[in-house]
Amino acid sequence: MPSVAHALEEFFSRTDGIRRARHASYQFQPITNRSHVTNMSTINAETAVRERYAAGAKAAEAKLCCPVDYNQEYLKVIPQEVIERDYGCGDPSRYLRENETVLDLGSGTGKICFIAAQVVGPNGKVIGIDMTDEMLNVARTNAPIVAERIGYSNVEFRKGRIQDLALDLEKLDAELQARPITDAASFLRADELAQDLRVKHPLVATDSVDVVVSNCVLNLVEPKSKKQLFEEIFRVLKKGGRAVIADIVSDEEVPEHLQNDPELWSGCISGALTEEGFLQAFSEAGFYGIQILKRDEQPWQTVEGIEFRSVTIEAFKGKQGPCFERNQAVIYRGPFREVLDDDNHRMERAVRYAVCDKTYNLYCKAPYREFFEFVEPLTDIPLGEAKPFDCSHTARRHPKETKGQDYKVTTEASSCCDGGSCC
Repeated sequence: MPSVAHALEEFFSRTDGIRRARHASYQFQPITNRSHVTNMSTINAETAVRERYAAGAKAAEAKLCCPVDYNQEYLKVIPQEVIERDYGCGDPSRYLRENETVLDLGSGTGKICFIAAQVVGPNGKVIGIDMTDEMLNVARTNAPIVAERIGYSNVEFRKGRIQDLALDLEKLDAELQARPITDAASFLRADELAQDLRVKHPLVATDSVDVVVSNCVLNLVEPKSKKQLFEEIFRVLKKGGRAVIADIVSDEEVPEHLQNDPELWSGCISGALTEEGFLQAFSEAGFYGIQILKRDEQPWQTVEGIEFRSVTIEAFKGKQGPCFERNQAVIYRGPFREVLDDDNHRMERAVRYAVCDKTYNLYCKAPYREFFEFVEPLTDIPLGEAKPFDCSHTARRHPKETKGQDYKVTTEASSCCDGGSCC
């Protein structure tokens, strides 16, 4: 039977427009791209997903997963119950690093969390989020077993909806049990209670995690909450953090009659975004450096001529902020004749371009650094003394801007020779 919190969340979804208007900090609008549109109600979609995955927690269901090659060394310590009843289409854990704090959306029985726990090590932390009690029960039951086998405990599982990472559903249940709903007025006041919990006791705090991962779950979120979902991923990431998401995408837009099929929806088909729409959703949420890390050549499933396949993408948070002039320059190395970045900076190969300090530092990090040469000014301009930089257009940087207008040094030839080194 659904919890009180689930019943209320379904009610809130019906009155979503009213609630968003009353709480400006949570005003989200649905993505308007046609690949996001459907007439299936939130309740039908979410209930179909919850019921199917609740059943999948009790007995393995082959149709809910794609074949994935996981590192067998990591699987050795994970109980078979977890492996058999965990569903996915990729392995975002292979892109994690030691000591990171990781958030897994739709963590299911915990397989990716338990793998991630070994990758990040004892100084790292892993948080799994799931809305299905049956999945959480399996994950929480097996967490102490994994911790004993690896020698440390760094995983916890929390109950929530991945499109609303601020609302702790277990805290909401506890509050409602302490203050039961007895009439229509108290039922409506539960909305205020939920908002209060989001603000004072968020399930996942803003700017709190290094990496958000997910394995074939984003497509299960109802269309009208998709935009909020991507914005929530952005919110919880630290500046400089990244999302590594494996999911099912389509090569064509999914027609309405397929979107309205509950079985196809819960089976990771109906809610799939197009390949282009999937990456665009990250861009619209404010991410940069978005790239496809892995794309399955063969489709996982084809329905009415539309191919559905697994992709894994990476997207970074951190390009927001003011722009300052420090006389830095970058040179695009190639191989393309020119490139266009996420801030509409168009750069030709081998040309020296003026960039602000923020862009310069972004390019110095993944995923850009291997494509650029970096030119520091001969005389450093302290950030506190730097003037605003106009990033609305791209301009070339004359070498004298970095060397200084009075730079007239003459040097002897360096001692490079065949077979030697100039460095």
